[in-house]
Amino acid sequence: MPERMRIDIVTALPKLVEAPLRHSILQRAQERDAVTLQVHDLRDFATDKHRQIDDRPFGGGAGMVLKPEPLFRAVEAIQDADGEADEVIYLTPDGERLDQSMANRLSMEGHLILIAGHYKGIDQRVRDALVTRELSIGDVVLSGGELPALVLVDAVVRLIPGALGDSSSALTDSFQDGLLDAPVYTRPAEFRGRRVPEVLRSGNHQRIAAWRDEKRLEKTRARRPDLLPDAPDGSGTS
Repeated sequence: MPERMRIDIVTALPKLVEAPLRHSILQRAQERDAVTLQVHDLRDFATDKHRQIDDRPFGGGAGMVLKPEPLFRAVEAIQDADGEADEVIYLTPDGERLDQSMANRLSMEGHLILIAGHYKGIDQRVRDALVTRELSIGDVVLSGGELPALVLVDAVVRLIPGALGDSSSALTDSFQDGLLDAPVYTRPAEFRGRRVPEVLRSGNHQRIAAWRDEKRLEKTRARRPDLLPDAPDGSGTS
């Protein structure tokens, strides 16, 4: 794993992307030199004086399509300056579903370029020639790829060593071993008649671990039975 990951985001709406990168874990990860996050305004790579980045689709139809020239120029400029990317990822509803396993794999890379689509999408030639992976955050259509790009960045960066204050925290999240996480509690021990389970206050780490395992399995079976190895359709985690 490289000492510092680099993630470049190419977008038509840089201000929408920039603000979240200056807060919470993403900000701290940059301050700790765990990751470099760079946002690139697609219009800076337009080839005409009007900085046009979209046009009508060939064959007719509604919507506008992001032009190939600015996207090619953006990706090539980034790679010329900072080296070949390990992955050029296009965020799109028809891409492969992002999951924790994918986030884990991408966190091991040294350089990612994310393309946030907008309008009707991007010219297919960009997908054919530049994009190495297409990802979706779910079966829903959003106004653009900016929010999915941020979801991906957050999911990946929190896994990088040094990004979190407690490096073991990310390893106990939901989905890391195929199960949802157990319920969590904090002080006070009683609130409005509801008490924290006695086992969590017992100090018996073996009992606590067993309770958490039981609750994780219970929650997964109730909410996401498809994740279990005995899922009826055979799609569960083995």
